This record gives sequence, structure tokens and C-alpha cells, in this order.
Amino acid sequence: MIDLSTLSSLDELFKQFNSGTHLNRLKDTELWVELENNQEAYQSIYTALGYTLVLDGRGFAYFKTDQGTSNTGKLTRRLALLLMLLFEFQADRGINLFQFQQWRIDDELITNIWQNYKTILEAEELNDVSAIKDTFDSAIRIGFIENDSGVYALLPAVHRYLDLFEELAQPEIPDETESKEEVL
Repeated sequence: MIDLSTLSSLDELFKQFNSGTHLNRLKDTELWVELENNQEAYQSIYTALGYTLVLDGRGFAYFKTDQGTSNTGKLTRRLALLLMLLFEFQADRGINLFQFQQWRIDDELITNIWQNYKTILEAEELNDVSAIKDTFDSAIRIGFIENDSGVYALLPAVHRYLDLFEELAQPEIPDETESKEEVL
């Protein structure tokens, strides 16, 4: 049996996760330690409530869900696009993508992204640099980005997008049955 009185952050964690926020080990240290120390209890409670709590070893946690509001969907699409373009831009410059937490995304970098990918960004109604910053500001609220004196930095939760980008970049491996049929 779980002693709820020992889970001092149950309410606060639930509110964050249920709102779509990602908890980050580096930014939310106190909550992270509480969650990590009582991981099984939190996961059991949230599972009983119908939620799937994911603790990623790279330093972030979230509720896994297939549902989203239209506003969340719009933010997710825009953020995915911006991150994909940012990763492509940085890769073209020879910068290690797995060190993204060390990047400093300042006005110059945002302007370069805007100039290089203007047509693509406008298709998602990101019509200027301020719209990119607005999207980054929204991503702060859900735990993907932080802002320190006007300079953005990516948080560990961005691994979710990087994993997806890598998966999409993998060549499709044909099914064995398809290969046999092609030979026949």
C-alpha cells in the first residue's frame, strides 16, 4: 500500500504533467529528486488514474498521451518544425546535435533560421522572428526551452523531438515478405 503522505509533490507533479509540461532534471531539481526517489509510487498512482508517467533517463519526465488540444497540436507542430530547422541548420554548420543543451539560441541564430527557412516557416504562419520567439516562449511553459536574459536554451525534453527526427531520417527497411515477392 502506498502512503500518500510521503508523496509531498503529488498534487504539484500531477498539475504539471496533466497540463502537458515536461519536468526537467536540470531545471526542476527539487521536484525531480522527489519523483526519482518515489518513482514506483508515483507511477502506480498515475497508472491507477489512467495516466502513463514516463521518466526518461536523459533527464525529463512527462505524461505520455495520444490526445492533445488543438492549441497543443498547433504548438507541437510549430515547435517540431522550428526544432527540425534548428537541428538542420546546426548540422550544416558541423555542430554536434547531441550537445543541443549547450547551444545558446540568441537573436542572431533566430534571425539566421528565419532567413534560411522563411518560406517553410511562413507556411506554418511563423511570419517573422517575433513569431519564432513566441513559439519558443510557449515551449518554455511546457518544459522544452528556457530563457535567460533573452537567450534561449534547449532542455533535455527536446530529446523527444531529436529521437523522432532520427527515426524519420532512417532509411526504410523493406519487409522480408515484400523482398521475396519482388524477386518472384
